Amino acid sequence: MDEVFKALADVSRRRLLDSLNARNGQSLRELCAGLDMTRQSVSKHLAVLEAANLVTTMWRGREKLHHLNAAPINAIADRWIDQYARERVRTLDDLKRALESEHIPMGNTEFVYTTYINTTPERLWQALTDPAFTRRYWSGVALESDWQVGSPVLWQNAPTEEAKDLQQVVLEAEPYRRLSYSWHLFQPEHAEHFGWSEEKFAELLKEKRSKVTFEIEPAPEDAAVKAVRLTVTHDDFDPDSVMCAAISGKLPGSGGWPELIANLKTLLETGDPLPPSW
Repeated sequence: MDEVFKALADVSRRRLLDSLNARNGQSLRELCAGLDMTRQSVSKHLAVLEAANLVTTMWRGREKLHHLNAAPINAIADRWIDQYARERVRTLDDLKRALESEHIPMGNTEFVYTTYINTTPERLWQALTDPAFTRRYWSGVALESDWQVGSPVLWQNAPTEEAKDLQQVVLEAEPYRRLSYSWHLFQPEHAEHFGWSEEKFAELLKEKRSKVTFEIEPAPEDAAVKAVRLTVTHDDFDPDSVMCAAISGKLPGSGGWPELIANLKTLLETGDPLPPSW
């Protein structure tokens, strides 16, 4: 956390994070164009942000793209906001988002989130693919598949319900390293949860399907703590996608991947998921 606070203390670095929050996945050239700083200064600030894990990078061809990573900031919130105050804070934040929703930048077409979990690649893979495991941290949802490329990924919302085919398909599966599958469209239960009209729900069903990818990187041999690096990339969204806002946790009433990954991390490191009141 010392590195995070040090990184956030500088106004230029906060401006870089603001820029990535407005439009994620920018190259160094794009970041320099939007800020009144030299290329060398931007590179130095990005190095500090990367060291604090506030920015994560991915290569797309020959271009290095930078993504805002909210995991360290979530960790700070976990430390100082107890489970009883958290719901009040979240309610106020949801209200603020709802009131400002017309001004929230939603042009992003991908979401990238990186965290470190004190576990092994084998255990993390099991958590991502074992139905009994997913049910413990995924609000009771069990994901069922043989995890072979081309196989369906079925959803079972409760032990007594029949598993549903939401037309999700395994795209990549390299055990203990990489897993990718196509994502579902909004379902009737989402319309009920968010209070959408039939017309609004029908319009949202026109959004293109997206995909989610999990990349697992084991800790180096000489690392003091054998923490596994997990990067979740959810992309292939339409611009201004409501599904992108939902999985990012930016849609009022949605926890998205940040909440789900926090639950997964807690389960793997403590043996129990976060309490329901969280």
